[in-house]
Amino acid sequence: MRLSQVVRSGPSQFISEAGALKYLDNKLEVFKNPVVITGEKSFESFLKHYKGDFHLPVYQYDGTASHEDMERLAKAVKGSDCIVGIGGGRVLDTAKGTADLLNVDYVMIPTVLGTCAAYTPLSAVYHPDHSFKMVDYYEKAAFLCLVDLELLVESPKEFFMGGIGDTLAKWYEAEAITRHVTTELPAMVHVGLKTAKLTQEILLQDTKAALTSLEEQKVTPAFGRVTEAVIAVAGTVGGFAGEYGRMAGAHAVHNGMSLVPETHAFAHGVKVAYGVLVQLMATGDADEVEKLVPFFRENRFPHQLSEFGVKEEFEAKAEKIAAFAASDAETFNLAVREVTTEDVLQAMKKVEAYGKVEV
Repeated sequence: MRLSQVVRSGPSQFISEAGALKYLDNKLEVFKNPVVITGEKSFESFLKHYKGDFHLPVYQYDGTASHEDMERLAKAVKGSDCIVGIGGGRVLDTAKGTADLLNVDYVMIPTVLGTCAAYTPLSAVYHPDHSFKMVDYYEKAAFLCLVDLELLVESPKEFFMGGIGDTLAKWYEAEAITRHVTTELPAMVHVGLKTAKLTQEILLQDTKAALTSLEEQKVTPAFGRVTEAVIAVAGTVGGFAGEYGRMAGAHAVHNGMSLVPETHAFAHGVKVAYGVLVQLMATGDADEVEKLVPFFRENRFPHQLSEFGVKEEFEAKAEKIAAFAASDAETFNLAVREVTTEDVLQAMKKVEAYGKVEV
């Protein structure tokens, strides 16, 4: 059985509510030697909202989410029977990798809203120089994913924007991949596709209210729904759909944008969201772009390459992005078979021109 065919449904337990950290001490009672892996700012955010009597050993990750740091931490915490990861995506991925090396349980506590890392049994692994290395998949899912809305409503907006953008791509990339499939899809793949569609519906409906909640630091139903969409519902897409719920054109555009320094200041998911528009133009779905551009404008997502600071040598830089996105090493060809640099470049130009037209 191929790895992508394995259904990975998510954590054994998932709790998402205001004040959810109150459950932590009780949930950890089944373990003898739990330890924490975190970052400095992440741990400060946690302590602000944790009301219990904290006494666990705390270990800092080095910021890389690398195999080297996971191995260092595994040696340091040997004898632990549970790793409690507290932080953003790289902290949580480091905690998962460390737990896997020790073959112990792990608990995930996200402190920012940038990814679904708290929910998924995998890690994006980087080299010590912070360049991307690979994705590791784990046999164990989290023992517990604990989402405290009061903590997260105080988290940085740029992470939330990135999480929303990355999550928005779930449906559009999965739909583009599966439209090429001529055979009947397995039932569990359909579950993944339904959850992908659900993420899109939640975000289109609730993003504006959720961002307002974050700005005002007030937990609202809309904030709770979008938080769960970014962390949990999004995490089920690849878990159930496997190879049919993976990255496609939108992420390929993001990866191409990494070659253009002006775009580096923008969150991963914000660039992926722009990639959604490019993918939709490349697949001939300009009508869907028409529906999405007002959403981008209303929520202040950049929807033109020029909004990412690409002003000088625009044509050359756009072509560099397109060439990388269309390469055999990338995933745009999952959305558009035999895609070419010119296909992606023309899609980018259409998005650029369309973005200047008020709708």
